[in-house]
Amino acid sequence: MVVVGVSSLKGGVGKTTVTLGLASAALARGVPTLVVDLDPQADATTGLDVAARRESTVADVLANPRRGEIAKAVAPSGWAGDQPGVLDVMLGSEQTLDHDYATRPRAMRALATALSKVPWYDLVLLDCPPSLGGLTRTGLVASDRALVVSEPAIFSVAAADRALRAVESLRRSEAPHLQPLGILVNRYRERSPEHRYRLEEMTGLFGPLVLRPPLPDRSAVQQSQGATTPVHRWPGHGGAELAAAFDTHLDRVLRAAPSRAR
Repeated sequence: MVVVGVSSLKGGVGKTTVTLGLASAALARGVPTLVVDLDPQADATTGLDVAARRESTVADVLANPRRGEIAKAVAPSGWAGDQPGVLDVMLGSEQTLDHDYATRPRAMRALATALSKVPWYDLVLLDCPPSLGGLTRTGLVASDRALVVSEPAIFSVAAADRALRAVESLRRSEAPHLQPLGILVNRYRERSPEHRYRLEEMTGLFGPLVLRPPLPDRSAVQQSQGATTPVHRWPGHGGAELAAAFDTHLDRVLRAAPSRAR
């Protein structure tokens, strides 16, 4: 099982879009996947078309990471025809905000403890909040790899640098197993001189951690999300281009072997 924390220290860069795109690629390939919606906005839960109601959410799992509580918080995505175990979601909730100030080691390891009890998934994607609070730290402590989402813009470049520094700080303390998967640039337009400049700037700063290809800026993203449909099923050239990019990045994710036993 590979656990990937999808994170950003700047809002609005498309962190949930990347989570959904990787989930779409995993579903198309038949990789059993769990998406954990740690963001209090719970957009990943909405985007994955979860119809089933559950007694619990990820907030309850963080408070009580027992197998029974986990089962009550996980529901199948409508993308998979509501079939459990294909593409599941640990439901998001506003109540996760109560855990954003967790600092005790036991609280920080609550999600890692919970994930050790669901070994039947090959891939776990954690959609972290766009800040370095307790929730993001808890998610990264539970992760094998950190995927930082950015945009080709000056403030996003600075945020990506802060995110990588945060990952390194966690590696030296609570999460010695954690490794950066890289920086994935979202909403990239090849014809934009500014975008090309920022991509080159990030490559100069972070080297091979800047993942290729960047995700192209296509309306198929908003359209497929509005229809709560996987981008791999969205018709047209834009959907196919995005699907191919996410397939490439899923390959990279799956090659990232876990660095510790769970």
